[in-house]
Amino acid sequence: QVQLVESGGSLVQAGGSLRLSCAASGRTFTDYTMGWFRQAPGKGREIVAAIRWNTGATWYADPVKGRLTISRDRTKNTVYLQMNNLKPEDTAVYYCAAAWGLIAQNMGVATQYRYWGQGTQVTVSS
Repeated sequence: QVQLVESGGSLVQAGGSLRLSCAASGRTFTDYTMGWFRQAPGKGREIVAAIRWNTGATWYADPVKGRLTISRDRTKNTVYLQMNNLKPEDTAVYYCAAAWGLIAQNMGVATQYRYWGQGTQVTVSS
């Protein structure tokens, strides 16, 4: 059974940094794409970043380019989201997700991801 467990969310001031972690277990993730999504109050779930487990190739949503970095440690089965220069509009619940065999143009589509974590809250104060 696949489990994704996020951690690292916190309250931080604008301009600060956080690193989120997603511990993945229950299978090998060869040929999987791992994604970070977020959902702010009253808004839909949106993609933040994604990474190919095998190659490390990454993809970012435009609002976070240059501030957020996704990475993975295959030895620890963990995916990270380094968040720098945080803004109040980054406030949301952040979710880790996994999808098998995604083509590039679907990396940002939430419905393509089969497995989801429970989420971790990030709050950025102004």
